[in-house]
Amino acid sequence: MSDDSHPDDAPAGADHETHLRRIRSFVLREGRMTPAQQRAFDAHWSRFGLDYRGEPRDFAATFGRQAPRVLEIGFGNGEALAWASEHDADRDFIGVEVHGPGVGRLMNALAARDARNVRIYKHDAVEVLEHEVAPGALSEVRIWFPDPWHKKRHNKRRIVQPDFVALLASRMAPDGLLHLATDWQPYAEHMLEVMEAAPDWRNAVAPGSYAEKPDWRIETHFERRGLRLGHGVWDLLYRRR
Repeated sequence: MSDDSHPDDAPAGADHETHLRRIRSFVLREGRMTPAQQRAFDAHWSRFGLDYRGEPRDFAATFGRQAPRVLEIGFGNGEALAWASEHDADRDFIGVEVHGPGVGRLMNALAARDARNVRIYKHDAVEVLEHEVAPGALSEVRIWFPDPWHKKRHNKRRIVQPDFVALLASRMAPDGLLHLATDWQPYAEHMLEVMEAAPDWRNAVAPGSYAEKPDWRIETHFERRGLRLGHGVWDLLYRRR
């Protein structure tokens, strides 16, 4: 499934919510799932999966406790999310990913160690945030290595845009953390420009500054591959005002 709509096609006066939904930050090219990944959906979705319902979710009831909640958008194969949940057991983690193979792989990893503090959406992150996450429900959001949409005509598909970071702010607890990371310098510059102009966020390091790589962001297979190719990596940390 892909979205071929263009923002220029939106009717004049269309609200920003419609705008966010019309321009997808992803193209769903569903790769072939391995038998093990398919079995993960059959065996583990009822335990780890969250079916999109389009209404605010009581995450305290979902997890069976009241704890700070971390949302990771676009977790890929789930390597970083699985590590974080194991090494930060006092917080609950919500992952959002549209690609089935990565979701299946993560569920298998979580089941192997009987994880209790992770739930997963296989759905569009914008719709999850708009309709399933209540205001102030999150203590942290992580968007690590999102699709940079290299071509200029596709830049509008980048998930880090003014409307989107305003939506994130509305779902964040006061002083909540937004952690962005990318290995594409033009996207890093775009992220910095968007975030520095966002009225609901303040740079956690210094105005206009990138952050040093925090210890909690592990170096994944994807990142190591990029580093071998000579890519830099940029982290950005912002606090909800």
